[in-house]
Amino acid sequence: MTTRPRPALKSLPATPTSPRSAEPTSATSGGGAPKGVGRKAVPSSVCPGPQVGDGRRPIAWLTITAPRGATPTATSVCDCGRNLFAAGHRRVLALIDDHTRHRNLCPLRTTEERNAS
Repeated sequence: MTTRPRPALKSLPATPTSPRSAEPTSATSGGGAPKGVGRKAVPSSVCPGPQVGDGRRPIAWLTITAPRGATPTATSVCDCGRNLFAAGHRRVLALIDDHTRHRNLCPLRTTEERNAS
């Protein structure tokens, strides 16, 4: 039994045997955009600078995945170090309640002003 020869791949160019420098291409005449295009100023879609917020940022995330016909899962993550996972309907519901309670008890969210009131 003999093996078939592998067909040559079209997308692979021949490997050069020695290094050579890049050569500039010559300018083409008559092709490309019509005359006058690209000479006007176009507004940029890039943001002008960093967005200034009000100082708030998310510190806790609750991710729930419940695909149809599969076991639901949930993950509760907080910047304070909390990282909990639950699988199954009852455990996911319990984690949702626990995550809600944690929002009021998290040391990163409780401040002196909040405790004073």
